[in-house]
Amino acid sequence: MTDKVQTREEILNSALEARVQEVMHYQINIDNYALALQQIAGLPADEQVDLSAFAEQLRGLLASEKIEQKKAKIMMAVLQAQVS
Repeated sequence: MTDKVQTREEILNSALEARVQEVMHYQINIDNYALALQQIAGLPADEQVDLSAFAEQLRGLLASEKIEQKKAKIMMAVLQAQVS
């Protein structure tokens, strides 16, 4: 069995595609968390109180996902510059 050795260009293109997917996954999470917070905000006050800990958790996750997406976008740009 012969193993194919990837070229630098192939590795960079593969890494770039992985970053594109990573950024998209972060965006999906960002959208989901923001929409969930909107949904909670639209509930009656007593239900909002019941879900306050969950809403706080969502706010933390939302902030974290935004930061991680920014990091991934930087790395994606670095890879894009190398394959262009």
